[in-house]
Amino acid sequence: MLKRLSAFFLDILEVIVFAVGIFFFVYLLIMRPHKIQGESMMPNFPNGEYLLTEKVTYYLHNPQRGDVVVFTPPVSNTDEYIKRIIGLPEEKVMVKGGHVYINDKLLKEPYLADSVVTTGGTFLPDDEEYTVPDGEYFVMGDNRPNSSDSRYWGPITKNVISGRAWVIYWPPSVAGVVQHPSYPAN
Repeated sequence: MLKRLSAFFLDILEVIVFAVGIFFFVYLLIMRPHKIQGESMMPNFPNGEYLLTEKVTYYLHNPQRGDVVVFTPPVSNTDEYIKRIIGLPEEKVMVKGGHVYINDKLLKEPYLADSVVTTGGTFLPDDEEYTVPDGEYFVMGDNRPNSSDSRYWGPITKNVISGRAWVIYWPPSVAGVVQHPSYPAN
């Protein structure tokens, strides 16, 4: 009886260790849950919304323009921000006349309302061109007037990105896969 009971508890312990191992494998290498905090991505990603980020894409490919990423910004070691990648490595980014220009061409941003005006910041003032260094990315929030982003503290590197927004799971009324925008030809 004692032998069967100890075998039973060893089986339970084995299942628990296996489950914890799978959890950490998935959490550290594949996907993580995040809660949107703040209004910098309104109205596309409202405050309090929950989403999963996935990491696998960036093991295989570099980030792309339009990707919504969660990362640790250079202005904080503990907080994570969520922003959209606007400028890619070696591209020239400029804010002019309330719009973003990439390599001297107007960036058409279908995820922004027509009323959104983009202004420069302390790192990238209006009407000044900035070339994104190799291996770095220029990010901005969708709610441009209320976003602390690369316009204020510069670009980010791929290694500070903890994941790409993949699935919104709360609230259920907006649950689904995060759509990647298509950029119209200029």
